[in-house]
Amino acid sequence: MSPTLATPDQIALAYQLRCLRHDASQIPTGQLVSMPLALENAIEVQRQLSKLEGVDVPAWKVAKSPDGEPVIAPLHPYFDNPSGAAIAWRRDIKLEIEVAVELCQDLPVRADTSYERADIEAAISNVYLGAELVWSGIFEGGSISFQAFVADRLGNIGYVRGPALTLSVLQPGASFPLKIWLNKQVVFDAAAEHPTKDPLTWLCGYANNRSRPDEVLRAGSIITTGSLCGALEVVNPGDVSVQLGEDDVLDFALS
Repeated sequence: MSPTLATPDQIALAYQLRCLRHDASQIPTGQLVSMPLALENAIEVQRQLSKLEGVDVPAWKVAKSPDGEPVIAPLHPYFDNPSGAAIAWRRDIKLEIEVAVELCQDLPVRADTSYERADIEAAISNVYLGAELVWSGIFEGGSISFQAFVADRLGNIGYVRGPALTLSVLQPGASFPLKIWLNKQVVFDAAAEHPTKDPLTWLCGYANNRSRPDEVLRAGSIITTGSLCGALEVVNPGDVSVQLGEDDVLDFALS
């Protein structure tokens, strides 16, 4: 999909969202300077916001709108070294533990055929344990306007990539114990479970979106695939520790 020129309203909303993120401030949806009424408008605002934030790593999150439309947003800041992660805690920030995949080949838009799940799995070279930090400058998140939430990068405020996992974690219905500590207090201790039971569901849906931008789903891209634990509120700054299965551990801090 070829980029279009942003309108003044789209640029103004991108600047407003950037200021809210910078100041760790939230406002009600009704106080946004403009409202993207269509998903393509929201994606353009997201593109402008990403430029303002200096997003430069091909790392993305995939999700699905309430209407079933596949959507994507860049992960920023993105850290592949947990000990060097520099993400600031803020009120109402939430933690989502996820599985991220790395593509070893391009997944170009297919005009006449669709990608099957096996096609997507064949394009994956590595799988990683990851932690997404979620916070939006929009007080209600996406509950009032999902398009506005898409514009605000689907609430992504940072991502920490952890150790490599075996490809078996991608199998539909696979179950692994997941334990999460916040400042040494256990806040989650249950089986890791993707909302669709299959971590590749939303990536498959997005790969088959014929209007998606050309710059995504290229070889070398990292795509995180959805929370395995819901969204856990992090009420104070401090240490985050994650264990998936018996051996895979991710540790970092929110300052």
